[in-house]
Amino acid sequence: MTTVLKVNAHDLNSQFFHDLGQMIPENSEIEIRIPEKKHKLELFSDEQFWQVIHALDWSKNDSDEIMAPAIGQLAAMPVVNIYLFADKLSESLPVDTRLHGDAYLANEGDDYLSVDDFLYVRCAVVAEGKEYYEQVLTNPTEFPDEISFEPLLSLADKAYEMKTGRDFDYHPTVSYETYSNQEGWK
Repeated sequence: MTTVLKVNAHDLNSQFFHDLGQMIPENSEIEIRIPEKKHKLELFSDEQFWQVIHALDWSKNDSDEIMAPAIGQLAAMPVVNIYLFADKLSESLPVDTRLHGDAYLANEGDDYLSVDDFLYVRCAVVAEGKEYYEQVLTNPTEFPDEISFEPLLSLADKAYEMKTGRDFDYHPTVSYETYSNQEGWK
């Protein structure tokens, strides 16, 4: 039997979670649902998301060094923002459409779409920043070749680990895997 607890957000604190943890078996999963209400102020805005992305240091050659300022910036925020960053990143990666896939294949000169390579190029599109992302989103023929940035997928994980000392075990609300945007592949 599933137990449903309705708790006012203002009553959530570390003591609440500590007490809850004492009452349930150790390996239990808890689902927290936040009703979708339009607030005047987002918990983690698009502007904050792009600020983290823009903190990537492209003057460096090593991916860890490129990501270090963005990881530090995200880790300095409340832990909930790390979860929300992961969600926004997954929502941004669906530059995952047939038109973008066709442009990728045209650039590659091939008719085989590597789902991983396509994902890593989509990561690079986001990592290049908001303006470039929006340009590629609205004009699939601008889809790049010769760039990829797989490490972007681990940015939230590394920020969470830096902040908490624990592994980030979270699956974003939207899948970023290639072909997950079913509407875009029709």
